[in-house]
Amino acid sequence: QVQLMESGGGMAQPGGSLRLSCAASGSSFSIIPMYWYRQAPGKERELVASVTSIGITNYANSVKGRFTISRDNAKNTVYLQMNSLKPEDTAVYYCKTTWRYAGVWGQGTLVTVSS
Repeated sequence: QVQLMESGGGMAQPGGSLRLSCAASGSSFSIIPMYWYRQAPGKERELVASVTSIGITNYANSVKGRFTISRDNAKNTVYLQMNSLKPEDTAVYYCKTTWRYAGVWGQGTLVTVSS
């Protein structure tokens, strides 16, 4: 069973940057798709970005041009580089993958964007 653990959350000012990391256990990391979701208070969890096993990326329109998802298979880690942060980016960010036809989620890391 793959396990995921996010880190790198914290507080940033509008226009600032943060980099989130998600470390995965096991030896199958290189072949699994990885996703970043976020959930703001009172809102549904939404897909922010994804990266396939071969590096194809997709982004929500709200973060396109500001966020970058990447993976380092040698480190079993996926990253979310967040630039030009806005207050509306405030949320708990979750790393997710699909393993044996089921979703596997990390515990989440809080990102707060505020002056």
